[in-house]
Amino acid sequence: MEKKELQAQLTTITEDLLSVANLKAGQVFVLGCTTSEIVGGTIGKNSSQKVGQWVIETLKGILDSKGIFLAVQGCEHINRALVVERELAEKKDWEIVNVKPALHAGGACSVAAFEQFTDPVEVEHIVADAGIDIGDTSIGMHVKHVQVPVRPSIKELGGAHVTALRNRPKYIGGPRATY
Repeated sequence: MEKKELQAQLTTITEDLLSVANLKAGQVFVLGCTTSEIVGGTIGKNSSQKVGQWVIETLKGILDSKGIFLAVQGCEHINRALVVERELAEKKDWEIVNVKPALHAGGACSVAAFEQFTDPVEVEHIVADAGIDIGDTSIGMHVKHVQVPVRPSIKELGGAHVTALRNRPKYIGGPRATY
């Protein structure tokens, strides 16, 4: 997959999600991504640092302009820890952990985020407002309860299946409650 094609498709996918998620400045967008699947391989077996750089560059360009924070989930080899800006971790009082992602322990997108963020740190647990999962990496644990699936108009990025989530407030109360 070429850079311009990937960036155009990822932009469409992201804008599809943002159009229904209604995120505001200061909210958190989580990315789970396997570059292995984007390039047509098997998750964890064919990581592409170049593709990881393209993905993070594209998302940062879109989200930074809106004041939305990007959190990038790593793979299970670092317990799905996430790269975030230190500013966000401190603002949310998220515990910073001591790990630096590598290509085969964290993944290409985590490495790219660590390189492209202003002051990157790793955290184990977050509560994001929405996110994109490229390659079925399971981001649900990081998205605020109640999660609502979003069907982007583009269902694959390269060879990777794409899903997206947003959240909505919980419905609470009994038969007399109104919403």
